[in-house]
Amino acid sequence: MSFFAVLFALLVEQLKPLPRSNFVHDALTGWMRWTGRNFDAGKDHHAWVVWGVTALVPALLSWGIYLVIGHFNLLAALAWNVAVLYVTMGFRQFSHYFTDIRDALQRGDEATARTLLAEWRHLDASELPRTELLRHVVEHSLLAAHRHVFGVFFWFVLLSTLGFGPAGAVLYRMAEFASRYWAFKSRIVGVPSNQSLLALSQRLFSLIDHLPARLTAFGFAVVGNFEEAVTCWRRDASLWKHANEGIILAAAAGAVGVQLGGSAAPGVTPDRSKTFDSGMADETVVADGSTPGALPQLDHLRSIVGLVWRSVVLWMLLLALLSLANLIG
Repeated sequence: MSFFAVLFALLVEQLKPLPRSNFVHDALTGWMRWTGRNFDAGKDHHAWVVWGVTALVPALLSWGIYLVIGHFNLLAALAWNVAVLYVTMGFRQFSHYFTDIRDALQRGDEATARTLLAEWRHLDASELPRTELLRHVVEHSLLAAHRHVFGVFFWFVLLSTLGFGPAGAVLYRMAEFASRYWAFKSRIVGVPSNQSLLALSQRLFSLIDHLPARLTAFGFAVVGNFEEAVTCWRRDASLWKHANEGIILAAAAGAVGVQLGGSAAPGVTPDRSKTFDSGMADETVVADGSTPGALPQLDHLRSIVGLVWRSVVLWMLLLALLSLANLIG
């Protein structure tokens, strides 16, 4: 059932993607705001209460609905899995920005590309050189693909195999969104937040993402330049502050032969790179702390898309083989 649920969800998402501003994002934001307002009194132990209500309750609720529906009709249970995956997993949840930025760069409209990147990742891209602009787009796209597709995929398959239905997909999505929401609220909005809650949400998501990040990196290595991907993984993953991000980006950089990281690549958060300094770099100089490879070019965006899709096919084939073996066995 897991294979067909993922397959149908991806097909539906390609045919009828969620718009850039959609009810799912609004509902998640409202849920985070409500839990913080009603369960966070600023104490350390309240952070656990807020996170539990935020992430665990929706996951358990999705599992309970799955059990009730599955008791009466297996096809309805499959439909429920597809529906949950549709709102928690998919390329089109982040590819709007990627496609628009790529199209703007192909037209030579770098100003629009910078505006879109700033809107997408909430960073100042107005003065980034073209190479650094492309580097940011590549890094953000790789991590977005992991968090919106592969991370959800792995947790869904794992817990679905154990009989928990779509609980894994919901748990991963809620944990990931919580780690971003509290950081965004504290850094961008300027609203004071419980620092224990911020630290806890990021620490727990790091633990939840530990295995999926390594599986994503392994998939990139298998479908790309395996030797270079593994070498970069082992040698360069520590260039980034957050280990899970470093593993994914280093493996992808080696797989396609592109230079990522460095002093001018803050990436997902302004402090992600240990060598981040001013946000600027000379395009003729290899930035300190970068992976080896060619400077990012427009063609690398096409290479990244191919890498991600080949990895999706790889994991879907493996899931299909496992499902077939389970049926035969």
